[in-house]
Amino acid sequence: MSDRTVQQYFLLALLTVVGVTVFYILQPFLAPIALAAVFAVVLQPVYQRALKELKGSEALAAFVTLLICLVVLLIPLIFFGVRLLNESQQLYSSIGSGEWRTTLDNAVQTSGPWVERYVPDASSKIAEISSSIDTYAKQLLSWLISNLGVAFSGLSAFFLGLFIFFMTLYYFLRDGARLCRYLVRLSPLADADDKKILARLDVAVSSVVRGKLLIALIQGVFAGVGLAIFGVPNSVIWGLVAVIASLVPPLGTALVLLPAALYVFLAGDPGSALGLILWGVAAGTVDNIIGPKLMSSGTEQHPLLMLLAVLGGIAFFGPVGVFLGPLTVSLFQTLLSIHIESGQGSLSR
Repeated sequence: MSDRTVQQYFLLALLTVVGVTVFYILQPFLAPIALAAVFAVVLQPVYQRALKELKGSEALAAFVTLLICLVVLLIPLIFFGVRLLNESQQLYSSIGSGEWRTTLDNAVQTSGPWVERYVPDASSKIAEISSSIDTYAKQLLSWLISNLGVAFSGLSAFFLGLFIFFMTLYYFLRDGARLCRYLVRLSPLADADDKKILARLDVAVSSVVRGKLLIALIQGVFAGVGLAIFGVPNSVIWGLVAVIASLVPPLGTALVLLPAALYVFLAGDPGSALGLILWGVAAGTVDNIIGPKLMSSGTEQHPLLMLLAVLGGIAFFGPVGVFLGPLTVSLFQTLLSIHIESGQGSLSR
């Protein structure tokens, strides 16, 4: 074995050891770094507009974009996070004490004769359903409280992650183009193929985050506001559920709003129930109105795959999995499509 070969093997082994060490050093911050990369792509239009207005000052344009993100993202996130934690604890206490079962029993007694006319033995069926809901709701709320509690009780870790996110976002915005060129030069693939992958990932991020998740967030907020207006308790929690439900075609937020309207009706307020149904119809048009403006042409995900990617991403990555789950699936789709296009030979032709 020649000295050159020994040197190459030694360098490869050394590179592997150091690379694994670097991974473990950065591992606690991989989630905020990945999230910063996603937002750097999403905020590119804002950054480019600021860059134009500030006459090409990259540092100042990145700082202005960062301030906009801070105001638009962080303040609502903290507000709704605190509200969500408080409502989760209240709802968990209500379920534990049986208060909500009492409310449901009163509603069933009030509407029982009318319901029994159309649904035989409705009272016993509702009791069975409520018992199952009681069990699963406790499990869901326990998970929600524990995750939110960790986020807001471990303030040092929370703010450290937030600091890493914003610092990384700033440098990704300012140096993103140079970083992409460096990655293209570093990759063993042909430059044309690297650029194709980066371009498709850019389209995927825009399509998933801006075209799917942002619409789901807007629909969930719209549904939550309606629930609060028409007197449904714990509207922030159900608004969060509506965000996930909006990814389920074709019902979307109706999966939350229709049961809520039924609850309000059984509680003795048919006017609010009708108003909530009409509000739900209006919420359903959000996708049709703003969807074409936000959607990015190119990468599309099947609605079922999108839903599974979001839920699986949350289970695997935690809360940031809302973004990272669909984007990981999009990355796989992108690489798979490029592999298929390449045939069985070289990517470049």
